[in-house]
Amino acid sequence: MSDNTPNDGGFDELDADAIEIDLGLPETAESDDLDLGLDFGTDQSQSDADMLASLTEGDDEPEDEPVALDADEEAVLAELRQQLRSQIGDWYVIHTYSGMENRVKQNLDNRVKTLGMEDYIFEAVVPTEEVIETRNGARKSVTRTVLPGYVLVRMDLTDASWAAVRHTPSVTGFVAHANAPVPLSMDEVEKMLAPAALARAAAAATGGTKSRPKKVEIADFNVGDSVMVVAGPFAGVHATITEINANSQRLKALVEILGRETPVDLTLGQIQRV
Repeated sequence: MSDNTPNDGGFDELDADAIEIDLGLPETAESDDLDLGLDFGTDQSQSDADMLASLTEGDDEPEDEPVALDADEEAVLAELRQQLRSQIGDWYVIHTYSGMENRVKQNLDNRVKTLGMEDYIFEAVVPTEEVIETRNGARKSVTRTVLPGYVLVRMDLTDASWAAVRHTPSVTGFVAHANAPVPLSMDEVEKMLAPAALARAAAAATGGTKSRPKKVEIADFNVGDSVMVVAGPFAGVHATITEINANSQRLKALVEILGRETPVDLTLGQIQRV
């Protein structure tokens, strides 16, 4: 890390409990704190903290358990690990408007060239993964952003490089401790970049005709949705989804029977949105 860090006074002592999105220049930062939980070990939710944590946690649902790696995939990860540790600079996370991740990367790449910051800002990456998405009963392979609203940047942090990134259009701030941008560990970066590296290697090895097994997701329904059962013994009854198994295309839901909520097993074909 360069000694030319922003003079916000936050680099000497970092308060582990004070995490925030940096919303302005370090010396004039606002007090809109956002606890981001960078221990990467908290429960999932829709907050920015838990969304960021999910990058290195993965899903807890049984159907999404990691696929065992073969020797070739282990070699790919070993190469990625070696590459990451040989690169200069630290990896930081910047927060963007959701849906603008690729635009932010493009804008930042252009600003680096325009401002002559190539010696301080080395690359910006939008972590992606390939999944099998089921929508309206049809399955298709899609490449999606792992964590909407976040982009990784490898850089040497100085006043000038901080400003170049922070003032890129659609960037809302760095992930920071007490106004000081916090670099990720190499293990965290590896976990974020591994899915895309494995997908590229699989496609290259087979000429793009085959890839490793992908996560399966249901795009039509989410846990907590209220649905109508349209087939089977509970047809005509409202239900609340409590669990979805994407691989088997089945779900668990609560239906009201004789005034009591009762868990039942259903297939996706037996329900529809209310």
